[in-house]
Amino acid sequence: MSHPIESRCENCIVRQLNTLKALTKEELKRISDSKEMKNIKKGASIFNEGDRLNGVFCVRDGVSKLSKMSDNGKDQIVKLATKGELLGQRSVITEESTNLSAVALNDMQVCFIPKTHLKDNISNNIKFTNAILQQLATDLKFADDVIVNMAQKNVKQRLAESLKYLEDNFGKDEDGFIKVILTREDIANIVGTAKEACIRQLTTFKKSGWIETDGKRIKIINDKALYNIIEGFK
Repeated sequence: MSHPIESRCENCIVRQLNTLKALTKEELKRISDSKEMKNIKKGASIFNEGDRLNGVFCVRDGVSKLSKMSDNGKDQIVKLATKGELLGQRSVITEESTNLSAVALNDMQVCFIPKTHLKDNISNNIKFTNAILQQLATDLKFADDVIVNMAQKNVKQRLAESLKYLEDNFGKDEDGFIKVILTREDIANIVGTAKEACIRQLTTFKKSGWIETDGKRIKIINDKALYNIIEGFK
């Protein structure tokens, strides 16, 4: 199977953002020879909770939401994955079914890497093994922080923190709006509240002059106010 030079793993700058950076050039060449590039349309599933994966998905472009369905049928977004992230890595390593679903928030391009490459390289490349352990530890810390926020912070605080997270991680467009555009339901699912409660809080933020909206787009106007909300000063 042939790929354009820029899509070869050994030449791809995206791998510098994940554990693949620990692989040798020869190991990356073997991955390039067997990987499959996929275009994922906005709203399409990359995988569903409970699936058993035969490989991982490396995000070349676009944003995916990783979510888990609660017992009451509510979708809780636990993370937004963007360029460079490997989706399904934990499930493939542990050979367990996925505990999250991954859905494209916009048009995406991903590379599917068969799990044999991960298994072989974990056995033969200690640097790669260490890189995976460090990534899993980082993911666990992130999950711990989410749990603490849900337990100790109110909806107003979590919304302010979510807006800052989106701006810090995805940046702003030329008009100053947060680059990633989410539905109000998606924002509510990140915050961990009902859509109606999320909309009420966004309206309060807007009336207070802390944010500005244009359709689904959101611009943070007063960083200090959001910081004070996050810290519980407002």
